[in-house]
Formats: sequence, structure tokens, C-alpha cells
Amino acid sequence: MGSDDLQHETLADQLLELAAKSGAEAAEVLQSRSLAYPVFFEANRLKQLESAQAEGTALRLWRNGCPGLAVAYGPVEPQALVDRAIALSQLNEPETIELAGTAKNQYPDLGTAVPVDQLVAWGREAIAIIREANPDLICTAEWECEAETTRLINSNGLDCGYTDTTLGCYLSAEWVRGDDFLCVSDGQTQRGSLDPIELAHQILQRLEWARDNTHPLTGRVPILFTSKAADMLWGTVQSALSGKQVLEGASPWSDRLNELVISEGLTLSQQPNIGPFSCPFDDEGIPTRPITFIDRGVLQLFYTDFTTGRVLGSGTTGNGFRPGLGSYPTPGLFNIIIQPEGSASTGKSLQELIATLDEGLIIDQMLGGGAGISGEFSINVDLGYRVQNGEVIGRVKDTMVSGNVYTALKQLIELGGDADWNGSCFTPSLIVEGLSVTGRS
Repeated sequence: MGSDDLQHETLADQLLELAAKSGAEAAEVLQSRSLAYPVFFEANRLKQLESAQAEGTALRLWRNGCPGLAVAYGPVEPQALVDRAIALSQLNEPETIELAGTAKNQYPDLGTAVPVDQLVAWGREAIAIIREANPDLICTAEWECEAETTRLINSNGLDCGYTDTTLGCYLSAEWVRGDDFLCVSDGQTQRGSLDPIELAHQILQRLEWARDNTHPLTGRVPILFTSKAADMLWGTVQSALSGKQVLEGASPWSDRLNELVISEGLTLSQQPNIGPFSCPFDDEGIPTRPITFIDRGVLQLFYTDFTTGRVLGSGTTGNGFRPGLGSYPTPGLFNIIIQPEGSASTGKSLQELIATLDEGLIIDQMLGGGAGISGEFSINVDLGYRVQNGEVIGRVKDTMVSGNVYTALKQLIELGGDADWNGSCFTPSLIVEGLSVTGRS
């Protein structure tokens, strides 16, 4: 393994040297290696164990100011990769060359690996808890440990890297009652440890709420988005905060800096040093930093990469990320934390939030995509529950909820204290005032 690491590091230096000899005035190399151990369960039983390894190298260079990007997966023939990037640069227009300055940092590794037998034990424990409560349930699950090593080096002398180890799990329980099919699913992403007991109990709670079917509410009613469902709202907010969307004139907040854009009860920040999606630098080599984008409802800042930051005049915020190795950097968010009024979350539990509703609808799972930058959405409720007098009285089916994300977040009733990771967003459950609900009895 040591010789593999040395060869990996030597390749990056060799690519920069060959790029310079081929006439490139600037270049950078991004290398990524991952090793994952997924464990699969199907129909309540362990199905298979796997190991998945991937390695990729991306070379970005500028020749006569024109950018060229070439990618190789697995073994790399250095000169061929350079030649491909040079050829692609001839098809592009000149641009400002923007590379991070000289810095050499090997950041501390993030996360801790766990053995495969621990993943198997966690999976079996979660499934056993669910089936003990209801032997008719059929469970499917995946538990995984993945380590990814990233290194970024450029012709300005930048050389930084780290290894990121994350644990993830997904568990679903299917319940077939005659012609009524119900599937409840949930998951976790963490560093160091997963909690099969908590995950199983979350699914059992949803199954208990769904024991009876009931007529849906219609008209304009309060909606409680669980932490899992609330991610749909924050996806739109993250798009609106993008400096790229501002440059394109697509963000409705383009000219709203220092103005109230959502409820005063909401603060949205980026915290690069906590949680399973933390990272020490972006894909342009800029160290990441804590940033508050919305403070008690007031818009503070847009996130940018080198290019958008230069055009907007704000400079980069350290948010230049690549959607994939074969992509150029673009503004991206990670580790987004949703907090009430800028403080640590001390709000109510999900059960306590439910108890505040005289009438309402809980959305836990939905079908279809998000709202997009416009904020307008119309979603089919895959898993939702009706609340009456502070209690869940049953599951609703054939129900659709529509509205506007920006309007809904101005009409916040309460933010919970049950925040959880959904993708790279740490969000609690929340209640908003009347969205439009239609349904079939």
C-alpha cells in the first residue's frame, strides 16, 4: 500500500511537469481514491458483502489562457492525459487563470473506520428490533463504511490532502395488508458510529402512525415537515444563495442582501468542522470556513468559487466544488446547519411539535423532485399523517401539497429540536402555516 501511495503522489508531480513542458502556463491535479465496504440485507437476511474501490485523476490546465480538463480512472498514462487536456484547451476561449496560492497542508484524517462484522451486527440488530415488533414486516438494508482520500496539487505550489471516512446506513420496512402497500424508510450518515436502535425505533414509530388510514385534510392547513422531508425546502434556499444563480439573474434574492428574506426565527450557516460532511478545503484548494448566510432571516452573503467571487466582487468564500472529477469547479454548499434564531437547537421534539397542532398534516416522505429555484412546488405525499387535537390519527393517501418555498419559510410557526443529517444539510422538523392540500377520500 505504501508503494501505491508513493506512486499516486509521484503521478501528480509528473503531470504538472509534463503540462509545463507541453506549453501550459498553469495546471492543477485533483486525485481521488475511495474504498467502500457495503453490507446488503434483503428479505430480512444478510444477502452479500462487497468491497468497492475507485480511483480517479483530473488534470486541469491552461495553455494560452484557454482551459482544458481531462480525466482518467484507474491506471494513468501521464503524457496521454496531458495531450488530451491540451487538445481540449484548443476548443475553449481564453479565461482568467485562478489558482490557489502556495500552501502545503496534509490535514488530519476525518472519521474512523469500523470492521465489516460490526456493520453486519448493526444491520441484524435493527432488523431484529423491527421484526420483533411486527413479524410481517419485510426489511431491506444497506450498511457501509467508505474511506475517500483527496489530494489537490497545482503549479503555484499548492499541495493539500486528507482522508475522509464516513459510515452510512439505509433501512426500509415493507408492510403489505391486502391491497394496501406501505414502505417506510430512513437512514443515517455519521462518523465513528451508527445507531441501529434509534433508526429502528424511528421506523417503528412511523409504522404505528400508519396503522390506520384516514381521510386527508383539504384546503389550507398547517404542515409539519419532518427533518427528512424538510430537506426539500432547503434545497431551494441553497440554490437561491448561489453566486452563480445571482450572476445568471435566476436567484430571487439577487438584490436582497441585508434584507429579511425568510422568517426571523431561522438562521442558516455553513460549519466545515462538524458532522459527516465536513471538509478542510474546497476543490480549488481554498480552506473552508464557518459562514452565516442567513442570520435571523436576514440575507448576509452568497457563496462563491473563484470565478463568481471575482465577478461579484466578493471574492471566493471557499465554496468551489466539482460535481464530479470531470467537471469544472462551481459554487456548492456543504455542511449546512439550520438553527433557530442563531442559537444551538433547543426546540421541541417531534412529538412535542405534533402536540401543538389542533389540525394539520405531517409530511415524512414525498414523491417527485424538489421545488427548484422558482420555489413553486406540487408534491405527492408518499408517507404523510393527519394530526387532530395534537395526536396522529392515521395515514393519509392520495394527497398532494402545493405552495411556494419562500412564502412557506416566511410563515414559520415553529422549528423543532430534532435536527438530523439529510444529505449535507442538518435540519430539524418545522411547522409552516397553511399550504394548499388536495386529496381523494
